[in-house]
Amino acid sequence: MPKLTIDLIARGTSGYTKKKRDESMQQYLRRLTHLYLEDKSIDEVGEDLALCRNLIVLYLYDNQLSKVPVLHHNQSLTHLYLQNNNICKIENLGPLNRLVKLYIGGNNITVVEGLEKLDQLQELHVENQHLPPGEKLLFDPRSLRTLANTLQVLNISGNNLDSVKDLEVLKRLTQMMASDNFLNDMKELAHILGLWPFLWRLELMGNPVCHKAKYRDRIIVMSKHLEMLDGKEISETSRKFLCNWHASKETQKRKRDELLRKGTMMADMTEIHTGTNKDEDVDSAIGGHKDLPPVKGPPKSSSVPGYLMPGLPRKQFDELLAKNNMSDNTVNTTVNNRASKTRSGVLRAKYTDAQGVVHMKPVSSAPVRRHPFMSVSFEVTGGLRNQHIPQQFL
Repeated sequence: MPKLTIDLIARGTSGYTKKKRDESMQQYLRRLTHLYLEDKSIDEVGEDLALCRNLIVLYLYDNQLSKVPVLHHNQSLTHLYLQNNNICKIENLGPLNRLVKLYIGGNNITVVEGLEKLDQLQELHVENQHLPPGEKLLFDPRSLRTLANTLQVLNISGNNLDSVKDLEVLKRLTQMMASDNFLNDMKELAHILGLWPFLWRLELMGNPVCHKAKYRDRIIVMSKHLEMLDGKEISETSRKFLCNWHASKETQKRKRDELLRKGTMMADMTEIHTGTNKDEDVDSAIGGHKDLPPVKGPPKSSSVPGYLMPGLPRKQFDELLAKNNMSDNTVNTTVNNRASKTRSGVLRAKYTDAQGVVHMKPVSSAPVRRHPFMSVSFEVTGGLRNQHIPQQFL
C-alpha cells in the first residue's frame, strides 16, 4: 500500500494550481489550498502533509486509512473528506477548530465522539457505518453539546438507529438525513421536530415509520417550516390545507373533551347531593330500578291440596254451591251427619233428635276468601267427585 509522499501530493493538485519555474517545492506546497488524494489506495499519511500549511480542503476518501491522520499543522482546514476508509474511531481532530464540514461515512465507527473542540462544525456526515451485527451508532453527549449551537446538516442514514431522542439538543439543524434505519415512533418524531424550528429538509425513507397511515401528512403538520420530505418538495398550498385540516380536528376533539368533562362533573355533583352511587345512576338513566318489589302470584295451599278455582263472580259461585247442595240432598241420603256449605258460606251439620226431627247445626263460620284465585275443597257426588272438605272448614 502506498504511503503519502511529496511527489504524490504534487500530483494531487488541480490544474489551476501549478508549480512555477522559480518556485521551490516547499513554497509550492505551502501555497496549496485544495488537495485531491481520493482513491489512491493510501493507507498512511506521513509528515509531508504538514508542509501544506494553507490547506483548506482535503480529499482523502476511498482509500485504505485505518485511522484519522494527524493534521496538527493543517489548522486552516475547513473541509475534510474521509469517507469509505477503514477508520474505527474519530480522533486527532482537536486542533482543527476551523473545520466546517466533516465527511466520515462508510467507515467502521461505532461512536460519534472526539468532536468537543469543533465548535465551528456545521455539517457532519457519518452515514452507513460498518457496524457489528445487532449494534447501532451511538453519540457522545459531550460532542452533541458542543455541536448544539452550530451543526446545521446531519447525515446518519443506514446506522441501525431506532431512536433519535439523543439528538434533540441539535436545535440549529436545517437538514436531517436519517434514511434506512429502524425509526418507528411517530410521537418521538413529533417531539423532536417541535424542537427543530429551522429544519427544512428531512429524509426518512426506508424506516418503518413511513408505513404508518398518513405518514407524510402528519410529518408536514408536525414541522411547520419543512420544505422537502423524502426528496419531494412540499407546496405551500398543501401545507396550508393540511394545517387547516389538523386545526379543525383538534378543535372538534377539544369540544368533545369539554363536553365529556362537563358531563362527568355534573354526574359527580349529582352523586354528592343525592348520595347515590354510579350503579344507581345508570339504572335510573335507563328508566329502571335497582330493587323492585317481587310480583305476588296466586296463593298456594299449605295444607291438603285442593281444587284451584279461578276467581268467579259471587252469583256464579253461589249457583255452583246451590247446584251441588241439591245433588247432595237428592242422590246421597246416607250422609245426614256430614257437613255441607250453604249459600251464606256457613258450614252446618245435619242430625236427628229423639222425636225423629232433622235439624241443621252450625259447625263453624268460614267467610269466603276474596282473592283473585281461591282454593275450595268439598265433597259432593255431582260434577266434582271424590273431593274432600279441608280440615280447616270443619
